[in-house]
Amino acid sequence: MTTVLLVDDEAAITDNLAPFLQRSGFQVVVAGDGDAALARIGADRPDLVVLDVLMPGRDGRSVLREVRQGGSTVPIILLTQVGESGERAMALEEGADDYLNKPFDPHELVARIRAVLRRGTPAAGPSLASAHRLRSGVLELDRASQRVFRDGAEVVLTPRATTLLGYLMTHPGETVSRERLLEEVWGWSFHTSTRTVDTRVAELRRAVEDDSGDPQLVVTVPGEGYRFAGPVEAG
Repeated sequence: MTTVLLVDDEAAITDNLAPFLQRSGFQVVVAGDGDAALARIGADRPDLVVLDVLMPGRDGRSVLREVRQGGSTVPIILLTQVGESGERAMALEEGADDYLNKPFDPHELVARIRAVLRRGTPAAGPSLASAHRLRSGVLELDRASQRVFRDGAEVVLTPRATTLLGYLMTHPGETVSRERLLEEVWGWSFHTSTRTVDTRVAELRRAVEDDSGDPQLVVTVPGEGYRFAGPVEAG
């Protein structure tokens, strides 16, 4: 059974969320602060960590940095009350595999956990979210310089389209709604028009697909959103 370490200093959250995760098929270990989280990660070797950011003492970001600096690639999903896109981007740069804003639907958390676990295990090496380069066939994204290459030649994309490509490539095989892309990539709330997403997807397809009218990488899932359908590996 997959073991999830749930880290939050609010007992009202862990007391309700832990049983929900157990009913969803996970074995759950709970820690109430950052120091306890680090001890649990070392002792219990969880398959995934759900980590609150805002905790007294050693906060979640500090735990994340220490875990990654120690060489562990255990998948980590951050729980945060800060929704700015810059904050989320910084979390990914520091090695988080995903993040979820509080308050959240527990079903959404379970979906994120399963998606992260599908993308790989600690034994598989560096996570896609923390990789500096991502590759899918002839397509390569250099996340440090925000440059995209196809067959070795650089393709020109707007900064937002490049960020969108990075998000989709770090979530391969996962269907992502337009609303979630607006929140995660643009940092906008749901009332903003989702046509913005469609425009940038069309730009991506023109640049990275053999035939933008018959996309094989950035595919549409009718009624749900978009999915990066190619295999992705960390560079």
